Amino acid sequence: MAEHILYEIEDAIATITLNRPEKLNAYIPEMGDEVVDAFAQARADGDVRVIVITGAGRGFCAGVDLESLKASFAEQEQKGEAAKLGEEDFLRKLPLDIVACEKPVIAAINGHAIGVGITMTLPCDLRIAATGAKLGLTFAKLGILPGLGASHLLPNLVGMAKAQELVLTARTFVAEEGLAMGLINQVVAGEELMKSVRETASQIAAHDPVVIANAKRILREGALSSMVTAMTNEQAASAELRKSRGQGS
Repeated sequence: MAEHILYEIEDAIATITLNRPEKLNAYIPEMGDEVVDAFAQARADGDVRVIVITGAGRGFCAGVDLESLKASFAEQEQKGEAAKLGEEDFLRKLPLDIVACEKPVIAAINGHAIGVGITMTLPCDLRIAATGAKLGLTFAKLGILPGLGASHLLPNLVGMAKAQELVLTARTFVAEEGLAMGLINQVVAGEELMKSVRETASQIAAHDPVVIANAKRILREGALSSMVTAMTNEQAASAELRKSRGQGS
């Protein structure tokens, strides 16, 4: 049984909830491992059509739990072991799995999303945030670099100039500014957030999952391709879809 997350399925929507509310769901590797396992479960479940990731309490994820990290380092040092950081699947594999997932993934940002808390949302297909939620790529303040594919995903979402501003200044900003720059899809009053997220997820879940999976794929590929290649991919995907329905080529 998971200790640091909640997992539930309702109406074809799987919800993974980071569940360390007393720490604003600050990241620890154990929680990351549980998210990876839950995501794999939701991805493999034929009854699930949309996956939602959110946080319990007032925060989405307030970054790395530095106290826990220091304690872990001290314990490893006492055992004569080399400190390991950044090698877990949550940081190295999950972003790729989210991007490749055939099912749409929605980040429901209910509160603070700082550092790894915001970069974990970047691979998601949609980001819906509560009014006033504080966001920030604050890695430079800690003397570290952003990960989880942020160097690729962030410029594609907001443009290189804005991505450089956010990473180099390491400033925090609110969800409304994130909406204006294209980082956030919707901003909703906090008490209405999950209702709005579920409405959006239900709209998606109502469509043919094969169509949705192919739409996700051609959009991702098209964004990184020339117009000619994008159109070729669209035509090939449409032909394959018709073939699967017995409609010929």
